[in-house]
Amino acid sequence: MSPQPQASPPKRAPKRVLPGFHLTLGYTLFYLSLIVLIPLSALLFKTFTLTWVEFWSAVASPRVLASYRLTFGASFLAALFNVFFGLLLAWVLVRYEFPGKKIIDALVDLPFALPTAVAGISLTALLAGNGWIGQYLEPLGIQMAFHRNGIVIALIFISLPFVVRTVQPVLEDAEKELEEAATCLGASRFQTFRHVIFPSVAPALLTGFAMAFARAVGEYGSVIFIAGNMPMISEITPLIIIGKLEQYDYAGATAVATVMLGISFVLLLVINGLQSWQRRRAGGKS
Repeated sequence: MSPQPQASPPKRAPKRVLPGFHLTLGYTLFYLSLIVLIPLSALLFKTFTLTWVEFWSAVASPRVLASYRLTFGASFLAALFNVFFGLLLAWVLVRYEFPGKKIIDALVDLPFALPTAVAGISLTALLAGNGWIGQYLEPLGIQMAFHRNGIVIALIFISLPFVVRTVQPVLEDAEKELEEAATCLGASRFQTFRHVIFPSVAPALLTGFAMAFARAVGEYGSVIFIAGNMPMISEITPLIIIGKLEQYDYAGATAVATVMLGISFVLLLVINGLQSWQRRRAGGKS
């Protein structure tokens, strides 16, 4: 008689550190709803209590429009400034060795750890008319604190790490052999940067710009101390929302907040799209 084939032992399910999919998914959805979706839904429901005329009056008054222009204009300038100087700082941290490099690298993350109110007070103390820096600028007619210029400075400070930390890993992974080959072929430094380095870091720069812009749009703590908060001149949109809440105009505050929420969602989609593009480019090169 031919030997009967032995039945293979049943396969065991792989052991997982976390619980099964259904339990994990349920907890994720519950946590996401509790922390994000329910508060945002309450914001939208409160806004829906307004008629269209009331909503438009709340979000498109001259004072609110002036705050939009200041908030988004200052955020754009701060993010644009950080694109250039953030790239320069990331380049220095990646390509050069010098004493104190680790300290400077750690200081880049200081805006992440420093309370925004502390940053605002510190910048005001430096840039005010009697501050260490402001006392030399005001005689020249340059006002920084309690002016739009101070808002841009504060937004540059809090959004710089987003550009540096986005570009830095890309520069670390860049193939230096391509730069050496371009140099051997007679390319100048500018040509090497334009045709070899910049195309590889451009997606990361765009992502860092979008993240810095989004962070600056929602900033409140560091700006409130240095802005001056003068209506139509140096009043940011988050301050408009706080002012409406203090006047018990909850529906008007939620209306302006809804506009900011919609813009934030658009920025989030842009950031995710840029990050997806960056991953596709990195995957194509590999």
